[in-house]
Amino acid sequence: MSLLILHKKVVNCLSNLMPSSHPSVLRLPSYAKSWVARILSTTSFQMLSVAIGWQMYELTNDAFSLGLVGLAQFLPMLLLTFLVGHVADRFDRRKIVFICQLAEAGIAALLVFGNHAGVLGRDQILIAAALLGACRAFEGPTLAALIPELVPREMLPQASAWSASAGQTAQILGPSLGGLLYSLGPAYVYGTSAVALLSASVLIFLIRMERRERRPEALDARSVFSGLAFVFRNKIILGTISLDLFAVLLGGATALLPIFAKDILHTGPWGLGLLRSAPAVGALLMSLVLAYFPLKRALGPILFGALAVFGLATIVFALSTNLILSLVALFFTGASDVISVVIRSTLVQLHTPNEMRGRVSAVNSLFVGTSNQLGEFESGTLAGFVGAVPAVYIGGLGTIAIAGLWMYLFPQLRRLRTFSEGR
Repeated sequence: MSLLILHKKVVNCLSNLMPSSHPSVLRLPSYAKSWVARILSTTSFQMLSVAIGWQMYELTNDAFSLGLVGLAQFLPMLLLTFLVGHVADRFDRRKIVFICQLAEAGIAALLVFGNHAGVLGRDQILIAAALLGACRAFEGPTLAALIPELVPREMLPQASAWSASAGQTAQILGPSLGGLLYSLGPAYVYGTSAVALLSASVLIFLIRMERRERRPEALDARSVFSGLAFVFRNKIILGTISLDLFAVLLGGATALLPIFAKDILHTGPWGLGLLRSAPAVGALLMSLVLAYFPLKRALGPILFGALAVFGLATIVFALSTNLILSLVALFFTGASDVISVVIRSTLVQLHTPNEMRGRVSAVNSLFVGTSNQLGEFESGTLAGFVGAVPAVYIGGLGTIAIAGLWMYLFPQLRRLRTFSEGR
């Protein structure tokens, strides 16, 4: 009961900030529950990632083992993507998300038990990381495909912006809260995450929605890979997803932030924390702006303009030797990137039939996850050859070049004015 009361207070507070003449998607009970559940779930995952990584390094003092944690979380998404999409389109999406969050709460509870029993070692942590990765592989695309069933079509851009704000809030709160609780002991992080995930699953379970008949499809290669085929047939979706993939792949500087903090800006760990938070703060504020003032016109020019800002801000960060200027530059990378995220996610949902949304959302998640993971690898590898500053500078130029090339390759995306065009 206290969970529902807290949920209502948070949602009412945010909804009341909207002018009465401006309908808020948070006033829709089902979407509001999913939004709060997303914050709880994603924050918990961030907390668990911090605690699992830190504890692994404490136990092994081995950088390779630390790298295996990230690999264990990423591989399930890579391996399960196409199966995830088929499941999301065949079964009740609400139940899938509920089961995933419940399973994640159980994994966190087992980590608490493992700490108290003294049986948590390298292998047990890797297994837990892989299981969490598998649950997230199902939860993310399924929740994304569920959102259009909870809100009217005309409110989907606003819903995408609020969903982006939920993700960015979790990116800010999760790591810092996980680090703070870890100072008391890893069991405190795992226990808090278990409670939060259980609360999220309850909120998802309480969502009421119209039942939709799902046409059963055979689990064969054609059905499983139909999401990928659909993306390649739809030039607007393909252009948007691939643009985000290559822009983030080239322009990401996250992996190199420790080098900039220590060797270029000459700050300590506190400076690194600020640098890591700056893009998320920019993204959060921009997503709130887009929630109150949804994008409706000139989508193509806005998308490519945002990517140009992202590339320029990356270049400024690469050349900066001042902490304040670097923070401002990273702030703008986050703010401009979320514009692309909102446009991409809205286009994917509006241009995809409901019976295909799970598979297409899974492909979208694979592209996004690949860009983030390979982007860090690309930045680190290039920095190893030419240095950190030239690597980030080249990445910023590359992002601008990709934007120009995609304007030529996908003219329908460049000329896109409204979300309904091309459907």
